[in-house]
Amino acid sequence: MSKIKKTQLTKNHLAKKISSKIGISILYSDELISDIIAILKSLIKEKKINITNFGTFKLIHKKERVGRNPKNKKEYIITARKSLSFKVSKKIDNKINN
Repeated sequence: MSKIKKTQLTKNHLAKKISSKIGISILYSDELISDIIAILKSLIKEKKINITNFGTFKLIHKKERVGRNPKNKKEYIITARKSLSFKVSKKIDNKINN
């Protein structure tokens, strides 16, 4: 059985790809990516965001609950928090699976 190597996509990887594809400087493409991420962050805090042919980002509010450490069976309270949910579009899902 072969191991699948995980690769991490960073802003730097994206900046290099965009700069080589479009022909702009890496610094400018990095700035562009930072601006897009900042815009997405502010929009997600306000409401659900649907990016056509890409997917949907949604902010989920999780309630406080009791969790257990499986090793020593001790119970802990997991605090209430916000979490980000992403659902991929059917178009991308079909491309990946076909």
